Amino acid sequence: MDNDDVVLSAPLFATMEEAETRGLLASMSKVELARGDVLFTEGQPGDRLYVISEGKIKLGRSSSDGRENLIAVLGPGEMFGELSLFDPGPRSLGASAVSDSVVYELGHDALLRVLEENPGVAKHLLTALARRLRRTNEALADLVFSDVPGRVAKALLDLSTRFGEQVDEGIRVAHDLTQEELAQLVGASRETVNKALADFAGRGWVRREGRAVVLLDLDRLERRAR
Repeated sequence: MDNDDVVLSAPLFATMEEAETRGLLASMSKVELARGDVLFTEGQPGDRLYVISEGKIKLGRSSSDGRENLIAVLGPGEMFGELSLFDPGPRSLGASAVSDSVVYELGHDALLRVLEENPGVAKHLLTALARRLRRTNEALADLVFSDVPGRVAKALLDLSTRFGEQVDEGIRVAHDLTQEELAQLVGASRETVNKALADFAGRGWVRREGRAVVLLDLDRLERRAR
């Protein structure tokens, strides 16, 4: 799948004819980011939607004392920033690149024209929003009801659905996250998350490879994530 096709797989284009999708893609602005580049910060005015073509983008919030909580790590074909188009106001999250990335942006006025001309697009955007809200609700419940190892197992499985690659031993997940970023995604300290990963590795469930991990025993991880 080439990069254009990756972008066109986003919910934004789901009900549009091919000529319309190509025309809309041509009208979108391309933004290239290096790892660590900030696309927007929490509290900034939000007036555009983004679709990822290449790389990984993290969405998160910072507390008053500087701590960061990652809400999600998104990859090619996924959208973000659409909430501000339905509910204009300051961004509720910040977005920055986890790896070298390419995103396409669509401004508020252009999106309104798309919705007027293709009402079915709104349904797919709302479905995407509902799916993200469901994941957020699950993450909140996990913080209350799941222990850290359970949350680590669930995070690894979730990352594998986006960035996993089948290899002989299992699924290799090149998540590109630092140890601190992975801990922020799980909502725990780096030390506690590292202890859980070391335990999984000792049991033969995973193998760590820097900013990647190979999932060797999916069944055990799935049971641990429940």
